[in-house]
Amino acid sequence: MPYASQNDFIKFLESAGELIRVKEYVSPNLEITEIADRFSKNDGKALLFENTGTPFPLLINAMGSEKRICMALGVNNLEEISTRIMDLANEIMSPKDSFFSKLSLLPTLAGVSSWMPRRISGRGKCQEIVMDEPDLSKLPALTCWPYDGGPFITLPVVHTRHPETGQRNVGMYRMQVFDKTTTGMHWHLHKNSAFHYREYKRLGMKMPVAVTLGGDPVYTYCATAPLPENLDEYLLAGFIRKKRVEMVRCLTCDLEVPNDADIVIEGYVDPAEDLALEGPFGDHTGFYSLADYYPAFHVTCITHRKKAIYPATIVGIPPQEDAWIGKATERIFLAPIRLSLLPEIIDMDMPVEGVFHNIVLVKISKSYPGQALKVMNSLWGAGQMMFNKVLIVTDGNVDLNNSLEVLKTIALNTDPAQDILITRGPVDVLDHSSSRFALGSKLGIDATTKWPEEKGKIPSKSDTTNNLIALLKSQGIQTVLSGLLDHGIPLIILGIQKQKPGQVRDLHHQLASEGVLEGIGWVVYIDQHAAGLGWGDIVWLVANNIDPLRDCFYAPGHASMAIDGTIKTRLLDGFDREWPNIITMSEEVIREIDNRWALLGLGEFIQSPSLKYQSLIQGKGAVAKQ
Repeated sequence: MPYASQNDFIKFLESAGELIRVKEYVSPNLEITEIADRFSKNDGKALLFENTGTPFPLLINAMGSEKRICMALGVNNLEEISTRIMDLANEIMSPKDSFFSKLSLLPTLAGVSSWMPRRISGRGKCQEIVMDEPDLSKLPALTCWPYDGGPFITLPVVHTRHPETGQRNVGMYRMQVFDKTTTGMHWHLHKNSAFHYREYKRLGMKMPVAVTLGGDPVYTYCATAPLPENLDEYLLAGFIRKKRVEMVRCLTCDLEVPNDADIVIEGYVDPAEDLALEGPFGDHTGFYSLADYYPAFHVTCITHRKKAIYPATIVGIPPQEDAWIGKATERIFLAPIRLSLLPEIIDMDMPVEGVFHNIVLVKISKSYPGQALKVMNSLWGAGQMMFNKVLIVTDGNVDLNNSLEVLKTIALNTDPAQDILITRGPVDVLDHSSSRFALGSKLGIDATTKWPEEKGKIPSKSDTTNNLIALLKSQGIQTVLSGLLDHGIPLIILGIQKQKPGQVRDLHHQLASEGVLEGIGWVVYIDQHAAGLGWGDIVWLVANNIDPLRDCFYAPGHASMAIDGTIKTRLLDGFDREWPNIITMSEEVIREIDNRWALLGLGEFIQSPSLKYQSLIQGKGAVAKQ
């Protein structure tokens, strides 16, 4: 159902028992993050901080569960939207035998037109109050993590237009607040708004930009959706909410924004200006994205509706609220992928540990040899799937949401020496492990049942693995995690303390040559300080820390694949880029929230998730000590 306002959504959350109001003052400087992190990692409720020290309350974690993301999108389950897309496509694309059957399409096409955004005249609800002087300090922008470059607007819906075609783009890009009227605009290299920026720069024109906060939560979701450039995000919003979006013209620039938004920030970016240093920022990978140069956004006007609420989110070590936004994208866009690209896809899953782009699991209906390789290459060439680092393809009745079942399928069907595809291409600009900025490699694993033409040698657990731990520790290995062997999965994880260049590769070659790895198909190497983490956290860490072409390799004459998930440094690995630190909260803020928990009325005490990850911190600062 469409929401008349963000307040309408908040009332719905509260009526469903999905919201906690925090009436005591909580600082937007780190404290709100620490509380929200505890709730998001423990299936907690949405939080409405009513006293932020500014004129605006702050809503966070509003879409931080499967139930609440469904509530935000007005569905009972996320499959509903994908089903509607398939039904619409089947109706439009089905063959029509007669003139009258073709006429039957008219109601369907009329329905499509009714979702198109429409501009209305006059002032909008989002323009009920106009600030006398625009002042970003009146917004409770969050300083999320200790080494962030400053406060950030974390849930902005950013509107731009192509200077020649007029095509609108709506995206979500963090905005560091520099002063009362200036922010950074974190436009990634590959994003549509960055393309618009380059076009304005080519033409020597200032670029109008409008940013909205709040309104129907569908707008926030659609700003994150991976749509092609020529498809209006507000058409998708109209389709999801089954009601067109009403737009109003901004007061100081020629752009349109939703009538029911809570807050509108209008302004411009001048491509003739020097770029501004932006960041660091504790990002969704669980690591800091380091300071870099991005365009500056100059504010010309701020308007808002009466009783406006400031929406925010935090990102960091998963799971966070954005995991559920990503899950919505996974479910909704499965239908378009089937329709336009790969009809053989049955299902897909983006595990939360993969932070959207590091790991994707795909299940297909296989009908010929090499089909999994075809699927890999097709997906890596499709929109934002080009950023995917590890792609695993299965078939049959595999439950992609059951990690143990997926690993068993890989063990049963994959020859590490033959069923692996490593290729190169664009990677997300936040990928800190690639040797070059925004350019790296990808790992494809064909875990489908093999046809006769594809048969290889599948590793199987041998008798020598019974003494594996003793053998490995005799070689100086500090930690051996071998629990998966008990499930018939020939994979082990070794914790080591790197002390010399080439140590991981040399160690793997030595272990293989001495027969220690007999019957082991996969050996994952991690830093010793990470060895105490659980399986999910190790997957998150390793997926972040590998560039497959560099870090996935074999010993000569041995089929087991080594995966080097350790930190890379200049001294030991010849890694020339700065390596970021992982994100944790400061001990002072953790203690402060611990002490005030009961006073804040937050319910049963939740321990800080940051305590679990303190062993991973490498020195002080956003850049890890190398």
